[in-house]
Amino acid sequence: MRIEQIRDEHTDDFFRTILELDNLDECYAYFDDLMTLKEMKTLLQRFRVAESLLAHKTYQEIETETQASTAIISRVKRSLEEGNHTYEMMMTRLADEKEVRNPMLIDEKKS
Repeated sequence: MRIEQIRDEHTDDFFRTILELDNLDECYAYFDDLMTLKEMKTLLQRFRVAESLLAHKTYQEIETETQASTAIISRVKRSLEEGNHTYEMMMTRLADEKEVRNPMLIDEKKS
């Protein structure tokens, strides 16, 4: 894991602060304080690229939908292939949580 290179008490504390957030409003407020809008958009773009790659979309589709460069798409793909597999884990959790919140929405997608 590359992130192990920066693992220390401060990094642990940073991640613990995220784990302590109680709801989406707190997340929005915290990340608004924590980073610039451009930094947040960069993270969100990578998240959307990962979602699209996991949905087996083509590079061209992903480029069009996210405005991500092929270099970014390739980096995210490499993370999916060689990383810690947390993208997949979190996408599964998100889908499960959405189903709990709105089971009709999931049923409509299956139809």
